Amino acid sequence: MLRIQEKPSGNDNVIVLECAGRITVGRDCQELEWRIDDLSAAGRKTVVVDIGQVTFIDSTGLGIFAMSSGKLKSAGGRLLVAAPSPPVEQVFRLTKVDTILSIHPNLAEAIADATSSAASA
Repeated sequence: MLRIQEKPSGNDNVIVLECAGRITVGRDCQELEWRIDDLSAAGRKTVVVDIGQVTFIDSTGLGIFAMSSGKLKSAGGRLLVAAPSPPVEQVFRLTKVDTILSIHPNLAEAIADATSSAASA
């Protein structure tokens, strides 16, 4: 099961989605995509996904991140990933998804990067 909670970032141009659980095939994973799409449609173009409490990600989850990143980029925004556990980060690296996403070791660094990019947009 995947839990998704929206959190303030301290910057009105940047929204944080905190995820906990597993990002795998199924409705939960689809819910993450829908949340990001809804935020973009509402004008929130810079999204940080905090995955510090995610224990596992499969190919469907990786696809959601890649597709959502592309959609936000097309809309003039950005998707950043924060705080992956070592096993989850390794999946991003092995599949090369880390080359299309901005992955940060912690939430504070991701928000700082998102804030600077949102300010220059």
